[in-house]
Amino acid sequence: MTETTTDSTATIEGGNTSSYSAVLISKFGEKDYSYAFGDHVLFATPTTLISVMTKFKDELGFNMLLDVCGVDNSGRPKTEWAHGKQFEAVYHLLNMENNERVRVRIPVDPDGGETIPSVMPLWKGADWFEREAWDMYGINFEGRKKERLLTHHEFVGHPLRKSYAATHNQPLSESLDINFDPDPTITHEESLKREWINIGPSHPATHGTLRIMAEIEGEVIKRSKLEIGYLHRCFEKMTENHLYNQVVPYTDRLNYCSSPMNNIGWCKAVEDMMGIEIPDRAKAMRMVLAELSRVIDHLVCIGAGAVDLGALTTIFFCLEQRERVYELFEKLCGARLTVSLTRIGGMAQELPVGWVTDCLEVVKIISKNIEEVDRLLTKNPIYVGRTKVTPVSAADAIAWGYTGPCLRAAGVNYDIRKANPYYFYKDVDFEIPVGHAGDPYDRYLVRMEEMRQSLKIVNQVLANLPSGPVQSLDKRVCIPPKREVYTNIEGLMNHFMLIMKGVRPPVGEIYSATEAANGELGFYVISDGGPNPFRVKVRPPCFAIFQSFNEVCNDWMIADAVAQLGSMNIIAGELDR
Repeated sequence: MTETTTDSTATIEGGNTSSYSAVLISKFGEKDYSYAFGDHVLFATPTTLISVMTKFKDELGFNMLLDVCGVDNSGRPKTEWAHGKQFEAVYHLLNMENNERVRVRIPVDPDGGETIPSVMPLWKGADWFEREAWDMYGINFEGRKKERLLTHHEFVGHPLRKSYAATHNQPLSESLDINFDPDPTITHEESLKREWINIGPSHPATHGTLRIMAEIEGEVIKRSKLEIGYLHRCFEKMTENHLYNQVVPYTDRLNYCSSPMNNIGWCKAVEDMMGIEIPDRAKAMRMVLAELSRVIDHLVCIGAGAVDLGALTTIFFCLEQRERVYELFEKLCGARLTVSLTRIGGMAQELPVGWVTDCLEVVKIISKNIEEVDRLLTKNPIYVGRTKVTPVSAADAIAWGYTGPCLRAAGVNYDIRKANPYYFYKDVDFEIPVGHAGDPYDRYLVRMEEMRQSLKIVNQVLANLPSGPVQSLDKRVCIPPKREVYTNIEGLMNHFMLIMKGVRPPVGEIYSATEAANGELGFYVISDGGPNPFRVKVRPPCFAIFQSFNEVCNDWMIADAVAQLGSMNIIAGELDR
């Protein structure tokens, strides 16, 4: 989140201020601007959207579109509906150079026939986000086909609308072939040389439920289409029916290769909204767990990607190191893969006796074995030749909305831990590796160095591990000790209120982002003051990355597409949610 700073020229909404507020007010006027919970928010209309977005991109340097989502305001008092309309399209933009973020809200009436212009001419990465907004909410974008993305072709309705029951299931009765329209750029005789093949949804190289329909000429991909949604669990709908802390186990199932990072991202978003400063020891523990998770996520990506290319040995080294970290997780909480380690306000458990010593020993062993992986792959001529394919430029990476290792491998030096440090990241010494070609080989090199840097961070944090509690003493989120519950009426009532009514953030909305293993993991949370989130939108890193697969792999061989897919590190749970 952008830190709140003081600016005497801009006081918006109850005293919240930002030094950037004056810039936005001068460009767009004060009437439709607000600033709260560290976010710049601007209202626009479907007719002004393109001019507003063009100003943001061309004049203010907001070069990345992070997310587009829908909101259904049903259930809120109609006086709180934006411009009196039930639905909104919400855009999150990022200026990477100045590290400024802004949210643009567009009230819209899709049921009344109102449409919104597509922003794909400005950011091609809007493609899947706009399709998802139509799929989930029925928001129509001009010039876009009404194509399902996360639900199947027989699905009726829009599941994230408040009127759609969370218990209503719609099974698929018959699969649908993905057919290609005739290619107008080639002759009929040339089209006869082409055929299509189906890769997935259970192909070993997809590492999950993905489907790629590729039109090929020989072994060269000429066109392709993607189908996702096989693992869509409607995570965002489930959050609306659970207490804030009950959402933590659901976040485990996003990127299940590094689940603690999802736990941390969710709790941090709610804590930012409530203005809760978690204890220093909890911050340090979250950093250690996040960096260990980054390491094992990268190990799985590198090992599995190497197997896809025929290099079997590497994955045994990688999975062995992952097991060492899983043993640390198990000692801490009893779970290995889906851990639910955090709670709003801090951590679920204190470190057990001897855990720090065990962790330092594991870091030593992993550091040694990472160098073994390096010797196996980095200068291996076969591996190098197989991965120096399908490059992505820095401009294309930004246009598609890449974040994380895939963005840095393309030559863009952006990492939230450096650009907008949270917890103690500003106090530890680490470097951000950057590539230049944006191909699978550069992504491999970036991930290898990131693992070294992550282990360096773990060593520094454990060497200076703060003492003290691991859970905030804020009564809004902290259950009192049993001794107080049994002997003190105030403790008893506080316990009762938290258990029965749950954590209740103030009315409002926030976008909070952390640097997860695949890139920016963002949680857009809307609170109506109740015990359940009113709306949650997850900005999953690999969602924006995978949508570019068609463009990146066209005119490359099938074998090259496999290398590209492995280096994208698509995690189906994160992709589909």
